[in-house]
Amino acid sequence: MKVRQDAWTEENDLLLAETVLRHVREGSTQLNAFEEVGDKLNRTSAACGFRWNAVVRHRYEKALQLAKKQRKQRQRILGKDQGGKKKLLYNPPVPKVEDLQDIPLTADLSVDTTVNKPDMTVELATETFTQPTSQVPTEMTIDTVIAFLENFKHSNLQNIALKSENERLKKEIADLRKQNEEMSMKIKELEENKETMQEDYETLMKIMNRARKLVLFEEEERPATKFKMDRNGNLEKLAE
Repeated sequence: MKVRQDAWTEENDLLLAETVLRHVREGSTQLNAFEEVGDKLNRTSAACGFRWNAVVRHRYEKALQLAKKQRKQRQRILGKDQGGKKKLLYNPPVPKVEDLQDIPLTADLSVDTTVNKPDMTVELATETFTQPTSQVPTEMTIDTVIAFLENFKHSNLQNIALKSENERLKKEIADLRKQNEEMSMKIKELEENKETMQEDYETLMKIMNRARKLVLFEEEERPATKFKMDRNGNLEKLAE
């Protein structure tokens, strides 16, 4: 019976991470990895799963995504028939009859009392892991639960902040689109005014050229004025 309740160490977390990544990479399940780590550390698989989701997983998120990609590549190489099924890389040891006889009666009674307790469910990214009623994480401490809740609260606050930022960016984009439409309308109006002014300028230039030609023509048609000098040296205009 697994009754270990001491705190997790860095070595335990590293063993948990390496085992989970190896199972995911080679096509096994995370539940199978939790069982293997639980047998090595004398802990329940539920405690290992809780530790993985609450503390360890966010440190190895990139490595987990890489392991999933490698699993897909491995399945693609092995073929659909072999790659589509998840294999178990670890088989928990079956207790012998002699070992069961050595367990005190009080231990059996303590296990029986846990049958009516509700199941504990740990949500994973790709699958749902349900803790059987026969195994309750006895080493779950208040510090682990607080760390999990703080991590969940931090994630929730990040989601709220991201939603608020998303709404702000949407509003800003809508305002920029509205300003863009107004500027486009102003540019179109200026282009129309420019064409109108160009036409008016060309018309004015035609009128001025026509007037200049008329003045020159009148000057050419007008006869030259003749003058005559009298005895005193004064000029007199002659009648036409």
